[in-house]
Amino acid sequence: MNNDLHNNVDVKRAISPVSVADNTPQVSQIIDRLGFGALEFLILTGALADADATFTVQVEHGSVANLADAAAVPDEELLGTELQAGFVFNDDDKVRKIGYRGIKRYVRLTITPANNASAALLAAVAVLGSPALRPTANPPA
Repeated sequence: MNNDLHNNVDVKRAISPVSVADNTPQVSQIIDRLGFGALEFLILTGALADADATFTVQVEHGSVANLADAAAVPDEELLGTELQAGFVFNDDDKVRKIGYRGIKRYVRLTITPANNASAALLAAVAVLGSPALRPTANPPA
């Protein structure tokens, strides 16, 4: 399966496409890494209307399915930085990414707007890689 990404990844909805018109944090689904050795979050922006809005990113992990034990992921367990994954008002129609290389089973992403009073379109997808079993399901489970 050389040069075959299709059978070696699984994708999960993290944050459904949403229009955010305030400073409410957008918290992703909890991603279960069971059976996968790699995780990358892809953050997609659409039109970001407010002229001074900023959007910070945080990645949390834990060992409990509901993430009752959630803790911020240490920088050394991230691929890229949360700062690089963040974006501002003039980052319309962009994609950002941040990877996780820790050992915890459950991971989530939070995007927190600041100074946002207008529609900001965003979404996020979790891409799981390095599966224990190949090929991965299609459509994804």
